[in-house]
Amino acid sequence: MSHSVQAAPARKAPSEPSNRVTLGLSNRLLARPEVGALVAAIIIFIFFLAVAPAFRSAESFFTVLYQSSTIGIVAVGVGMLMIGGEFDLSAGVITTTAGLVNSMFCWYFGINLWIGAILSLAFCLGIGFVNGYLVMKTGIPSFLITLGTFFVLQGANLGVTKLVTGSVSSSDISQIDGFDSLGKIFASSFKIGSVTVWITVVWWILFVALAAWILQRTRTGNWIFAVGGAPDSARAVGVPVVKTKIGLFMTVSFLGWFVGMHTLYRFNTLQAGNGVGNEFLYIIAAVVGGTLLTGGFGNAIGVAIGAFIFGMTSLGIVYAGWDPNWFRAFLGVMLLLAVLVNLYIKRMSTARKVG
Repeated sequence: MSHSVQAAPARKAPSEPSNRVTLGLSNRLLARPEVGALVAAIIIFIFFLAVAPAFRSAESFFTVLYQSSTIGIVAVGVGMLMIGGEFDLSAGVITTTAGLVNSMFCWYFGINLWIGAILSLAFCLGIGFVNGYLVMKTGIPSFLITLGTFFVLQGANLGVTKLVTGSVSSSDISQIDGFDSLGKIFASSFKIGSVTVWITVVWWILFVALAAWILQRTRTGNWIFAVGGAPDSARAVGVPVVKTKIGLFMTVSFLGWFVGMHTLYRFNTLQAGNGVGNEFLYIIAAVVGGTLLTGGFGNAIGVAIGAFIFGMTSLGIVYAGWDPNWFRAFLGVMLLLAVLVNLYIKRMSTARKVG
């Protein structure tokens, strides 16, 4: 007579104690760099809808988008550079330099504006390369290197313009060959119903999308975060730190050139003193958008939202009929709050499962 023996079920090994931290949905959302900026943008948008009737029209909204795009295009590059752990204080003035090189070279020699635009691009990329090369090879902080570049370009813009034209503004270039075709690329507009949309808004969206893809989906994006967060560790695992940072400086210069071309071909002339101070607006847009001043944290969408907040505020104050001088005070408060919020978000993002 056989007896069937039923094996006792295997006992599960006791689970090991763990100090792993599991983030809830709200904390995971807060860990996104752009979430704080998005909440602020919604609040500011609703506020100006309530207090400024002129803000409520479609025309006003697209005017805000245009204002945001002229800051946001360069801010994309500045934000990527800050994620990479560096600053560029020449980013504002280089936009004017780009337009002046194109304008005065072609006006003085009487040549096609396309040649001047290509020469201007090469010149701006050269400035970006020199900035990055000096930072990496000398070890001097980028703040000081680019501050020196800022003063050089500011003085050259004023001095050379006055030497060539006899004043501090460039000559009208609207009659020079190539003006119309370049204007279509950099300074055209089109209608959506009764609303005018400037081409810079489209370019801004494209640049933001490209930057977001690079940062989140490519090896180059991983390098940018690595060199900003821990450059020594990045170098130890084979990340080309020097090439990556020089490339970031050149990206800022390229986008500065792009905005310089827009300004030139929209207004036909340039004031040599323009652009000074815009470098702080780019940095503020990046910081408000969730980019840390210490590097290694941020994204392009957040920077775009930061630029949109700038556009809303600068025009919303005017639409509300307030004294525009309050805008700078608002920028200061917004920057301080953004730094505090970003530090908190950074702590949330670094809460990882360990063990």
